[in-house]
Amino acid sequence: MVVKTTTLSSRLREHLRDEHATAERSPFIEGLATGRLPFAAYAGLLAQHWFIYETLELAASAMATDPVARRFVFPELFRIPALEADLRYLYGARWQSRVTALPSTTTYCTRIRAAAFDRATGYVAHHSVRYLGDLSGGQWLGQSIVEAYGLRRQGYRFFIFEGVDPPLFRARYRDHLNAVRWTRADQAAFLNEASAAFRLNLDLLAELGEHWT
Repeated sequence: MVVKTTTLSSRLREHLRDEHATAERSPFIEGLATGRLPFAAYAGLLAQHWFIYETLELAASAMATDPVARRFVFPELFRIPALEADLRYLYGARWQSRVTALPSTTTYCTRIRAAAFDRATGYVAHHSVRYLGDLSGGQWLGQSIVEAYGLRRQGYRFFIFEGVDPPLFRARYRDHLNAVRWTRADQAAFLNEASAAFRLNLDLLAELGEHWT
């Protein structure tokens, strides 16, 4: 008799299946991918991402010595330098004075600070939702936006991971997840926090959609 084992990465994928389907149907994402929304809507998305990734990458610094979380601190994935380059292009040199966090973004960042600065389960949950998303569906979205808005050389560095092969890195990331030796309670906490992170992302897309669609 063969006993089938379920890996943590496969459980994560199954746990977020419904949220992924909802994100794929997002009017805001569809509008960006097809170029139907104003270019300013794209700038607005990246502006909100800056607040989120600033908080998440501060969490990476806070968790860098944690025996589990440190395995998921990948400097090659950090998005703040790319986001700031994009925002300078999109908003000008004084971009920081022109961007404001939306209420859903503020809620998202508050959750990251509460869950990901002192708990490995929380940090890895938020990290995996954001960066695995960037390395999978985010690659499709980035290419669609580049084509839809005719971007040339600037304004889309957020989607480019220099020196990273997305499929290979996703496989490496799944291996890291599957190697974590968490208790059942820890695994449940991780999966539940990943769901919360994804819902916060969906709330942000909905708020952006209310403004731009």
